[in-house]
Amino acid sequence: MTTHMLSKRISADTPRATHSPARHPRPGVRPRRGATRTHPALWLFPLPAVALYIVFFALPTAQAFQYAVTDWDGLSAAFNSVGLGNFGTMATNDDLFHNATTNSLKFLLVVVVLQTGLSLLLALLLQRNSRATSALRALYFLPAILSSVSVAFVWKFMYDPNFGLINQALDTVGLHGLQSAFLGNESAAIYWVALTQVWAHTGQLMVIYIAGLQQIPRELYESADLDGAGRWQRFRFVTWPMIAPTTAIVIAYTTIQSFKAFDLILGLGGNPPKGSLDILSTRIYATFTNSQFGYAAAESIVFMLIIALVSVLQRRAVKLTQRV
Repeated sequence: MTTHMLSKRISADTPRATHSPARHPRPGVRPRRGATRTHPALWLFPLPAVALYIVFFALPTAQAFQYAVTDWDGLSAAFNSVGLGNFGTMATNDDLFHNATTNSLKFLLVVVVLQTGLSLLLALLLQRNSRATSALRALYFLPAILSSVSVAFVWKFMYDPNFGLINQALDTVGLHGLQSAFLGNESAAIYWVALTQVWAHTGQLMVIYIAGLQQIPRELYESADLDGAGRWQRFRFVTWPMIAPTTAIVIAYTTIQSFKAFDLILGLGGNPPKGSLDILSTRIYATFTNSQFGYAAAESIVFMLIIALVSVLQRRAVKLTQRV
């Protein structure tokens, strides 16, 4: 009895041994000492990219703000400061800039609406992987690999009012009333250029949409089918919310692409283009060629602010449509 009580007391006073095996470092491996530190040499790897960004983007942007308040002609060593005079002239007394801004917004509206809608429609029709859809994807993507100058020359021939392919085809089928001067029509010329842009880049954005559609889980569609959802309800409540981030990317890319349609405009409208085809990028280029570097820098800053404003408004619009 006494022995039994003694053994109990000894077992109670003795600390329990842990059953986890002791960890011994492997040969040649140092034990960890706190958090892993980044080697200072790793910070050298981004330096080339940072240097290129500073030299070719940050410094020219800073110089643009510097020259925007001057009357520098790009050649003289000396120039005068005009304050906000360039911006005031632009806002109140520059009909060419106002016309280019209006044409740019018209061009942007047509391209964003048609290009986004058509690319999404083609992606919905061709999202299933098969030989036929792969061939059609390649066919629709083909114009995207062509240069803008090549596209411009091809469509300039098609738009020719005398021997162009479109008017010849309309004449063949007896639709003479639908024949048009196309680029010679002052009120509609910018819209025909926008259609050319849509034709050239819809296939490129279709590929982006297909990638987004193929990432949607099939279980969501199966759940929608069990709930009795139709095609429109499946698109509205499953497809559209899931591809909203893809749509934001497509619209942002299309917007920047539309504002930069410099080579397409020059290819179709000549250099310099006439007023009905003049957009902001060609207007800034013309100002530079006229040795008005200070004024052109001011136009470039306004151009940048317009792109930023339009991009922010588009992102908000996409978010609002996602909530509906």
